[in-house]
Amino acid sequence: SRLPPEVNRILYVRNLPFKISPEELYEIFGKYGAVYQIRLGDRSKDTRGTAFVVYEDIYDAKRAVDHLSGFNVGGRYLVVMYYQPAKFERRADAEEKKKELEELRRQVALKKAQIAARGES
Repeated sequence: SRLPPEVNRILYVRNLPFKISPEELYEIFGKYGAVYQIRLGDRSKDTRGTAFVVYEDIYDAKRAVDHLSGFNVGGRYLVVMYYQPAKFERRADAEEKKKELEELRRQVALKKAQIAARGES
């Protein structure tokens, strides 16, 4: 049978308990097939509670998405989706542009303060 184009071996998992171990993730996701790799997010605000799970077989990944989306782990309901690089790149670009804009605003505010200080002296 033909799979939708977004289906791939790499899954992105959100809403994980912050204290979950890689071993626990292997136990949960390994029930649906051979797991090639798991990358657990670090403690930073952006990546904690997330993981990438890579299956050896695309059909195992599909079964995991079908069965584990909404699965309760440690009182949290998992969000399991296929990794889509283009979507992640767009998000990273947007965050980078936001930081650039904040830096420009800071510089403008600093210039205004310098001009105001010169005018008062």
